[in-house]
Amino acid sequence: MTEENKETSQPVSTEALKEKVVEAIKTVYDPEIPVDVFELGLIYDINIIPPLNKVHILMTLTTPSCPSAEQIPGEIQLAAKEVEGVTDVEIELTFEPPYTTDMMSDEAKLELGFM
Repeated sequence: MTEENKETSQPVSTEALKEKVVEAIKTVYDPEIPVDVFELGLIYDINIIPPLNKVHILMTLTTPSCPSAEQIPGEIQLAAKEVEGVTDVEIELTFEPPYTTDMMSDEAKLELGFM
């Protein structure tokens, strides 16, 4: 049985599904910053709610007046919905705690010259 067949014939654990959602989210970039939104630190939490595998994503933006405020959450939602096994995606936007550059991964800090 190939890996692909294993994935479609067996239930995917919530942890494995969460990893796939993270990978999908990493395809979304802030249009003004050359780093994906996950490494940028905009994703605060990802919850997989069984048994239907609904995904709840708690996220922020770099500022409340971010010019991409409409675009980024929608792109994240679409990317997560494309993950096999996900039935629905809910995005919750928050500004608490406020975003700071300390939330970036080391990879993002290096890419943007903060290290």
